[in-house]
Amino acid sequence: MLAGKLMRTRETAVRVAASAGAVAAVTFVCGRLIPVNPTTAGLVYLLAILGAASAWGLAEGVTASVLAVLCFNFFFLPPVGTFTVADPQNWVALATFLATAIVASQLSGRARSRAIEAEESKREMERLYALSRAILLIETGPAAPREIARQLAAMFNLEGVALHVRSDGKTYNAGPAELEGIEGKLKDATVQGTSYVDSEAQISVSAIRLGGACVGSLAVRGGGLSDAALQSICNLTAIGLERVQAMEAATRAEIARRSDELKSTLLDAIAHEFKTPLTSIRAAATALVAQPEALSASQLDLARVLDEESERLSRLVTEAIQMAGLETGKIRLNRERVKAGELISGVLKSMAERADGRVEVHVPDDIPEVEADAEMMELALRQIVDNALKYSPAGSPVRIEAELNGQAVVIRVVDRGPGIPEAEQSRIFEKFYRRRDLPNPVAGSGMGLAIAREIVHAHNGEVWVESRPGEGSRFSVSLPGVPEEMA
Repeated sequence: MLAGKLMRTRETAVRVAASAGAVAAVTFVCGRLIPVNPTTAGLVYLLAILGAASAWGLAEGVTASVLAVLCFNFFFLPPVGTFTVADPQNWVALATFLATAIVASQLSGRARSRAIEAEESKREMERLYALSRAILLIETGPAAPREIARQLAAMFNLEGVALHVRSDGKTYNAGPAELEGIEGKLKDATVQGTSYVDSEAQISVSAIRLGGACVGSLAVRGGGLSDAALQSICNLTAIGLERVQAMEAATRAEIARRSDELKSTLLDAIAHEFKTPLTSIRAAATALVAQPEALSASQLDLARVLDEESERLSRLVTEAIQMAGLETGKIRLNRERVKAGELISGVLKSMAERADGRVEVHVPDDIPEVEADAEMMELALRQIVDNALKYSPAGSPVRIEAELNGQAVVIRVVDRGPGIPEAEQSRIFEKFYRRRDLPNPVAGSGMGLAIAREIVHAHNGEVWVESRPGEGSRFSVSLPGVPEEMA
């Protein structure tokens, strides 16, 4: 840092000396080599002043102006060889020359400064563009923030860069010099969302914001960055970090999706492998139960247990196959217009033995039709009704009703079970989720409501539950109705 100041001071001294040399050269040429009149000498001096101001700046131009006035007075205005001005008119000419020279130096120096600023702004824009391209091409991964810091240091010739990322709490350094003791300041800037400059160490610390939220902070040293450039760098860095995180999230989601697909495929394959031997076992058990006279009492009991459990296991395998098919998209819906009452009748017909007369149905005749795959929707409703029967007290009724809500047909299944706590209501439609707070756990696979949800969603419908502990539950299925003019 001290070496840089000495270098700049030395360069300024060289330019001032060069300005003085230019004035001395004009004096020698116009006074000795090619003698000219005072007017010509003044114009040549003015050209030299403009040249010094244009080439080096205002300070050099003013220096040349003062020296030119002194030389013009000493060598060209009578009495020559003295700093005395005999003719009062020459005082006016000398003052005019000095004012003209200084004003010309200022104008020329200002134009040069603006040209330099424009050139620096252009270079900053080019570097910002290059940085944006580099950030977009950075590969995702744990090393991405470090690569952003490295690209920043390389693009803007910075002595040191430190990038703090809020999401992982790490600080990434880049550049020839490591910024020591800066991590605490970076964390403060990230938490507080503030920016500040350490003039002594020539370090700028800036908060990195994205959408109003502070996602990190950046410290840089060297490079002579303007405030606008530093803010643009912070914005690009924020976009880069957000892009990296978004791509990583997308990658994780894709991995999870493929994992779910693999699990569903395996589940489907295993379930189909179970299906064939289960069918044979169930057929044999049913045949044994159908011939009670050929068996002893104990053998008949065992045969009935075998028949019931094989039926239950077959039902579980069927549910697994259905769930796997829904998740992998292998099941295609055969939509047709069907009335809600017909769907409910189909459900009750298939569950006549299971329902045992406990289900009450209240469906108005004017309920419009829905477009649905009747077999699949009956399966979904059957899962909900079966769930209500299992969790309701023995002998208590289960009510099925339907109504028109706007353009949607809503079918509700109301039970008198133990109810569902609010915290669990959003989870009961998850695969394999089972309530553990019940004193008498209910047998099941935990897939029934998940199957119902997937089927309803495939029909562009919604399913939800309303419940309070101790007051039963009301499951609702909403399906788009067919407008009357289309029916």
